[in-house]
Amino acid sequence: MNDTFWRGLAYCVTAALAWALLGPVSRICFAEGMDPSSVAFWRMLISGLCFTVHALVSGGLRPGMRDLGCMIFFGAIFVTAFIICFQVSVQKSGSALAIILLCSAPAWVALFSRLIFHEAIGRTRLAALFLTMAGTALVCLSGGSLGGEVSWVGIGCGLLCGFTYAFQFLFFAWWKDRYSTQALFAMTFLPAAAVLFFFTDFRPVTLAGAAGVLVLSFVSSYAAYYWYGQALRYLSPVQAAIIGNVEPVVGTWLSWWFWHEDFTTAGWLGCILVLASILILAVRK
Repeated sequence: MNDTFWRGLAYCVTAALAWALLGPVSRICFAEGMDPSSVAFWRMLISGLCFTVHALVSGGLRPGMRDLGCMIFFGAIFVTAFIICFQVSVQKSGSALAIILLCSAPAWVALFSRLIFHEAIGRTRLAALFLTMAGTALVCLSGGSLGGEVSWVGIGCGLLCGFTYAFQFLFFAWWKDRYSTQALFAMTFLPAAAVLFFFTDFRPVTLAGAAGVLVLSFVSSYAAYYWYGQALRYLSPVQAAIIGNVEPVVGTWLSWWFWHEDFTTAGWLGCILVLASILILAVRK
């Protein structure tokens, strides 16, 4: 076994476990009266400031003007879309469904990695991607994890979330040799916060709501994205995208345990297929 792979695997799994808190903790914020755009704004602002301080302390926040423009654009468009779509999907269709639909990301990562980085996609990866997409389709067809009327807005936002999430893997892979992890996220999260500012309702929040935002911002955003960025220094974008699917497994279990969210039989079968895709990649390595 390659030590580089195992180091990347450790970073990636740790990040995924932190991300697994996103859905269940977001629901706490919603239950305390916060809306998706407000949760998204505070997540990006607090974590973006953490990354900025980290980058300044480490001396890595010195981008060229052209590079800075690219990062501001990426943060304002793709990061903003990803964050708000995820929060809306959690609110409309349940945290379990929103987390699982992120699993559509590996298919997009594989496609664009082939086009941009000329990365080969062998039979093993194709099998893992097929299982991922089949599982995602079953979860969508199950109608969500909240029960009751199906929210196609929630499902649509979940799928769009997976699409925009894929670009984060590719974006970091493109810039990782020129900038530190903390610098990259500082220069993309704060522009996203600037856009989300105009859609935020600055109403008073409860202590539980504020605690939820802090967990989402520091643990599930700052720490998780830093670990994820480190993982991409040792893994390919496709490997990181597929291994990161441990997140929906843990996140779905937390949503079921804490919020009593539940899928139909088809939905649970989809979760199993996602887990199988992770195991296939791990065994191959």
